[in-house]
Amino acid sequence: MTELGVVVGEDGLARPAWAATDPLLREYYDTEWGMPVRDERGLFERLSLEAFQSGLSWATILRKRPAFRAAFAGFDPDAVAAFDERDVDRLLADPGIVRNRRKVEATIANARATVALRADGGLPALVWSFKPADTPRPRTYAEVPTTSSESVALARELKSRGFRHVGPTTMFALMEAVGIVDTHLLGSHRRGTSGVWAD
Repeated sequence: MTELGVVVGEDGLARPAWAATDPLLREYYDTEWGMPVRDERGLFERLSLEAFQSGLSWATILRKRPAFRAAFAGFDPDAVAAFDERDVDRLLADPGIVRNRRKVEATIANARATVALRADGGLPALVWSFKPADTPRPRTYAEVPTTSSESVALARELKSRGFRHVGPTTMFALMEAVGIVDTHLLGSHRRGTSGVWAD
């Protein structure tokens, strides 16, 4: 661990401790986390997984992501929006995913809300409209925020559009994951690599 809160791996690259040891988390951190996601299906998937992650570790969700994709029709919003009670029962019997009725039903409701949003610019335009004027510059993990005024406003707007399980903390995690904010530690090899923020 350095003074900047990162861990330098055997490959010489500096990462935060959460991404330093588990190969799955390291691969996700190095290639995906914080990179811009601007397509509807990609954002719907990330929003859904962040909601399922609430109260659990991200590693748990990441390990289950292939099963989530299979269970939720590749996170195609049109397909998920058509799910009915039989699909809810099917999902609650699927050991490959997180079997939480409220989260399953929220994902279906969010698919319907995503489809409805197309008439008003779509989910990507709405989510990205909450990009802040500046991004955090954390030196240590303790300096990484868990909410922001923008994530509070995004959560409020999504709820007004019929989305569920989209609180300010979950929405800040979404904003981090899809590149709207850059919370890579200043010493990390990934800092500033999204193309959205200069540093």
